[in-house]
Amino acid sequence: MPSNSPAFTVARRAVDAVLFDLDGVVTHTANLHAAAWKELFDGYLQQRAAREHESVQPFDSDTDYRRYVDGKPRDQGIESFLNSRGIKLPYGDPTDGPEQETIYGLGNKKNSIFLARLKAQGAEVYHSTVELIHALKARGMKVGIVSSSKNCAAVLKVTGLADLFDTRVDGWDSERFKLTGKPAPDIFLKAAEQLGVPPERTVIVEDAIAGVEAGRNGRFAVVIGVARQGTHAALDTHGADVVVGDLSEIGIDEDNAAASKNTMALPSALERADDLTKRMQNKRIVIFLDYDGTLTPIVDRPDHASLSADMRQTISALAHCCPVAIISGRDRADVQRLVQLDDIFYAGSHGFEIVGPHGMHIAHEQGVDFLPILDRAERELDQELARVEGAFVERKKFSIAVHVRGVARDDEGAVEAIVDDVLARHPDLRQGYGKKVFELQPRLDWHKGKAVLWLLQALQLDGPEVLPLYIGDDLTDEDAFRMLADRGIGIIVEEGLRPTAASYVLKHPEEVRAFLRHLISWLKR
Repeated sequence: MPSNSPAFTVARRAVDAVLFDLDGVVTHTANLHAAAWKELFDGYLQQRAAREHESVQPFDSDTDYRRYVDGKPRDQGIESFLNSRGIKLPYGDPTDGPEQETIYGLGNKKNSIFLARLKAQGAEVYHSTVELIHALKARGMKVGIVSSSKNCAAVLKVTGLADLFDTRVDGWDSERFKLTGKPAPDIFLKAAEQLGVPPERTVIVEDAIAGVEAGRNGRFAVVIGVARQGTHAALDTHGADVVVGDLSEIGIDEDNAAASKNTMALPSALERADDLTKRMQNKRIVIFLDYDGTLTPIVDRPDHASLSADMRQTISALAHCCPVAIISGRDRADVQRLVQLDDIFYAGSHGFEIVGPHGMHIAHEQGVDFLPILDRAERELDQELARVEGAFVERKKFSIAVHVRGVARDDEGAVEAIVDDVLARHPDLRQGYGKKVFELQPRLDWHKGKAVLWLLQALQLDGPEVLPLYIGDDLTDEDAFRMLADRGIGIIVEEGLRPTAASYVLKHPEEVRAFLRHLISWLKR
């Protein structure tokens, strides 16, 4: 990111989410789309001219593309261009074959042309955009991908960016939710809704005039126009708050304590254990631990994640030195059964249910109201995912996890589409994300970070003399890292490269155990 005078600075205190258009912002597929549109329209116009004895005005890959089809749903783009040539066609049916002279028939033919070109040529990625996305996520902001194209998932898969975004809303979602296309703001509003962020705290990044107009019409906090094709004046005129030539011109404020580096740049908590214990001098220590991937290795099925005897003994010894809590996405009863220790605290379902020694127990009151909705969603998922080999539905009391670790890569998109369909039928639920899992959760402002803060308050351990330490590996643990950034220590368990709000890293559960043993020795002294 440039350090000198960025064109615009995203202020973390004012922004919770950034939504990116796909074509022209994240990936350079506009050339593939334009070529596919030209092949489709020129071929159709020539056939029509021969039949109707008309003159042919070919499709212009620059002017016609930007004016009639760029940023719009496929069927609307076809209708808009044909109207410019005085041609009226029936819409037909979405299942129309490419040989049928209907809006849908031409649309399906264009899609086949585009996919063939995508497979043959691939898609270029704007690396400055990817760097910005990593930087935003490291500072605790959510990111979403928004596209009118039904090929969004295919492009993300080809480019290896599928796991980069917290949500995706594309042409299939527009059809499923009956969203009006750009310049209506519906598709952006749906993405913000899925992230649980209001428009007034969401930034839109677009390169198309229709997309900029959609951002303005949705009253989003800021609309950033990306003028890669000399469209600076047009984007500015149609409602962009700021226009840049590339996203390397966007900066992020540094006044947020949760801002962080990628995991590869973090110091090892095990190697810096002596430095960490110096920070703990004259402090009351409270330890929070995730379960899967932190205390046990990640396995194909959650019921196979058994706690080793050595790790159990280590946690028990630690609990004799300071308060210990396990914060897990698992059901409280499930993680309690696996750990089998009576002198620690358990927060299950990301903190919706918390129990501890001496009969302590609390269930999130609002979460209880969602149980019948979760029951219905579970039945629907069981039924619809039965045909997808390897898909596993895990019901927890306050959420539902759909695991895709055992699903063939080509079938993961089908699983996500089924999850999206179920969510569309149950708007009181939202989608959570983890490693190889889709999670359906109550639409409430509650997560592991808030569970940690609540537990500290309940135990009267929220004063300046207390130093909380949180160890976790999942995306859901980032909420806790951010919540504790100003007052505690976050340690991520990760061997690869990933943006995080944690301050230290451990590579795997065995390093976690070694670190905890060192901590026990220091606490005893």
